Amino acid sequence: MQKFAQSWLVLDLTDSNFYLGLDDFLSQLPILLFMLIGGVVADRYDRRKLLTWSQYVQAFTAFVLAALVFFDVVTIWHVLALSFISGLGQAFGGPAYQSLLPSLVPRRDLPNAIALNSTQFNLSRILGPLGGTAILVSVGMAACFFLNGLSFFLVVVALLMIKAPVPLPQTGPRRDIMTDLRQGLSYVRHQRLMLTLIVLVVISMALAMPLVTFLPSFAKTVMADAGGTPETRLSFLMVCQGLGAITGALLIGSAGGRFKHMGRILLGVQFAIGLIIMAFGWFTTPLMSYILIFFGGIAFMMLFSMSFSIVQLAVPEELRGRVVSIYMVAVRGGGPIGALIAGYFADIYSAPAVMIFNGALLSLITLGVIASGKGSSLKTI
Repeated sequence: MQKFAQSWLVLDLTDSNFYLGLDDFLSQLPILLFMLIGGVVADRYDRRKLLTWSQYVQAFTAFVLAALVFFDVVTIWHVLALSFISGLGQAFGGPAYQSLLPSLVPRRDLPNAIALNSTQFNLSRILGPLGGTAILVSVGMAACFFLNGLSFFLVVVALLMIKAPVPLPQTGPRRDIMTDLRQGLSYVRHQRLMLTLIVLVVISMALAMPLVTFLPSFAKTVMADAGGTPETRLSFLMVCQGLGAITGALLIGSAGGRFKHMGRILLGVQFAIGLIIMAFGWFTTPLMSYILIFFGGIAFMMLFSMSFSIVQLAVPEELRGRVVSIYMVAVRGGGPIGALIAGYFADIYSAPAVMIFNGALLSLITLGVIASGKGSSLKTI
């Protein structure tokens, strides 16, 4: 709901694709700067407490934004600054959250648990735009941010209800943070599978995620001749994407955990994502847009679930927080950087033109990886 309302707020304040990309970039910049440190911290301290404090930080930013909008004093710089602060909370809460998952289920069920976790996350992508549209129209934009602030306290309550044993912090003599960080980076660098996977994830995020960033622009301008209001069109686009993501997560979950040729399927899905993005930029009629964003949601969630399952299954427990944080930097960092660059060129050319280029480039890179044999470590999975 916050994402839905904040995208409209940025577009109303600036009418610029670049600022949409800049807002995404600044919300993820702390993840690029601090999440690797957050991974070290997650291996040292109580992950549940770290996650709880991250909820308080994000609730604070949501309440402040709600107040600024309610009193009609908000500026684009307020939005950008609060996005950065919220990202700080995620930079330390994210590794703690993802590292906590393996302690809640048996190892054999981990891929299914990751898919189920993705399902509940993407369910919010359906409910959020639907609820956000109704609240935005009936109550106002400030209410969307206020309700989001309240939601973080529900997460705190849920954390208190977890009864499963949580891994204890490291004991004994501790090395300095940079030594621990270098150990995690060294593991990734010398594990060809992990390094290949992270590089591919960065490329995929950088070229694919601008599509999500530009959805408000597509709804407002590209699909302007379609029926309904721009808010309704954006809501439908986000709902279709969420439905697709849930479908993709369920497909992976129903496969029964780790399955044969997971790496080959991952490369095929990445190639398909490029084609879908290219088609989304080319076919701009509402029906085709809704269909393509639905299949894009399926493919993207399959890519994320498979890649994250491989990471969680391969990494040793004592390095989990650090390696997961490196993976999350790739996931959360590649998209905003790509969105910032794509936003700049979208204002010069157009959002559809940039999407056609990004999709074609992603598919060509994937074909190059397959043909050159650089993805051979993935093909063996």
